[in-house]
Amino acid sequence: MQESGKVTYVSLETDESFHGEYEGALLAIEQEFGERYPMYIGGREVTTPREFEARSPIDPGILLGTFPEGGEEHARKGIAAANEAFRDWSCRDWRERVEIVRKTADAMEDRLFLLAALLTYEAGKTRYEALAEVSEAVDMLRYYCRVYEQNNGYIFPMRSPAPGEEVRSVMRPHGVWAVISPFNFPVALAAGMVTGALLTGNTVVFKPTSKTPLSGVNLYRLFVEGGVPPGAINLVTGHGGPFGEVVVAHPGVAGIAFTGSKAVGTWLEQQFATVQPYRKPVVAELGSKNPTIVTASADIEKAVEGVARAAFGFAGQKCSATSRVYVHSSVAERFLQALRDRADRMEVGDPRRRETAFGPLIDDDARLTFQKAVEEAIRDGGRLIAGGEVLDDGIYGRGVYVRPTVIADLAHGHRLFKEELFVPILAVGTFNSLDEALNLANATDYGLTAGIFTEDPAEIGYFFDRIRFGVVYANRRGGATTGAWPGAQPFGGWKASGSTGRGVGGPYYLLSFVREQAQTQVTERAGGG
Repeated sequence: MQESGKVTYVSLETDESFHGEYEGALLAIEQEFGERYPMYIGGREVTTPREFEARSPIDPGILLGTFPEGGEEHARKGIAAANEAFRDWSCRDWRERVEIVRKTADAMEDRLFLLAALLTYEAGKTRYEALAEVSEAVDMLRYYCRVYEQNNGYIFPMRSPAPGEEVRSVMRPHGVWAVISPFNFPVALAAGMVTGALLTGNTVVFKPTSKTPLSGVNLYRLFVEGGVPPGAINLVTGHGGPFGEVVVAHPGVAGIAFTGSKAVGTWLEQQFATVQPYRKPVVAELGSKNPTIVTASADIEKAVEGVARAAFGFAGQKCSATSRVYVHSSVAERFLQALRDRADRMEVGDPRRRETAFGPLIDDDARLTFQKAVEEAIRDGGRLIAGGEVLDDGIYGRGVYVRPTVIADLAHGHRLFKEELFVPILAVGTFNSLDEALNLANATDYGLTAGIFTEDPAEIGYFFDRIRFGVVYANRRGGATTGAWPGAQPFGGWKASGSTGRGVGGPYYLLSFVREQAQTQVTERAGGG
């Protein structure tokens, strides 16, 4: 499916023309770095005495910008501004909101290469990953507009058993939504959540992670450029603790949209349900521990390529990344050898370079997670198939660069098979029957993405029927568990991975931001006399 006219999921693999524009954008975006950026509340620029710096994971010597350290006061002011704007925004004709979101998508597409270059500097994404993310965001906004139109703004005529009544079902907005976005997809995931709220008539207080605040500032400005009025969207920057404490307790917050860790998401849901006087919606995507199954009939070359891309793309810092593989014992050593060779060929380094397969980890905390996991795996009898090193010489001396890592022979109950790490470590285990593999794959609190490689159609059907994950793939060379696209693969998790059962980029996602109102109008007097 092609929505944006410049770069799509497919064209990134085949089109050479974008390299020049991207490299020009790298030079241009550098001119925007080092500035002091404000928050935006009620359409006004807001600064604070306390500030924080955002630096590039490529090289922390690159100062991207300085940002206000928003506190509880700013969260409350953002909520107040959003509540004040709610009446006007929610009562606008839904078609007007659609046009505003479409204009935002157009403005985003016009800055496609600049936004991608920013993602490279701010999140450490390669050009392919960065351009794909911005293109996905553009397509997502346009897809939601189409869904809203196809459903007539979620206004449906009904039939009344009583004469003289006109009745209809209308999906109405809740009110003010707090939107909290992660570092790994600071444009696409944030844009999806903000759009879900705004398009359906809600207003927003948007809190980007402090790891990628400049993407948040740019996204806010794009929505304003598209026509979202002051106060309907507000931007608060800073660390998440004070913001979270306010939004879970504030009576003026009607809903929370969050993408991030299971621990934080669970805390938000529990606090919001406990503190608020009545149940309010939470739209949460909370990561996963995604499995891929490789059966005895699999095309090993295809399986290796799909697993390597899914496990090591963006250095494993995706909630959809393959982090565990179960391979049939009869082909395990052949698979491991081929996977080792593929991992060893992956170019790790500066993501601005065309040849780089993946760049740095986001910060030093991620490095510690990586080192601890490798040390623990070796201590517990794991066999290091590939990687395991932190690279710190030469060009690697500034950011956090590690090798893609494959570990075999751990017990299936080991922590590396259970806990989401968000680093490029892949645990590989073996099985002897498909039922065994499915039991291992499903033995987790998570349920976001899963994949299988097999040349047996019956095994594919068996897998789809029995796997308990929300986004599932068979024989996907481009990414065993990754690469969902708006309008193609609705992206939402089961169990602890998601709170709604409605996937991002799917036909039901917008329903998470509205509630039904039955409207009845008596048009003629019943009876006579």
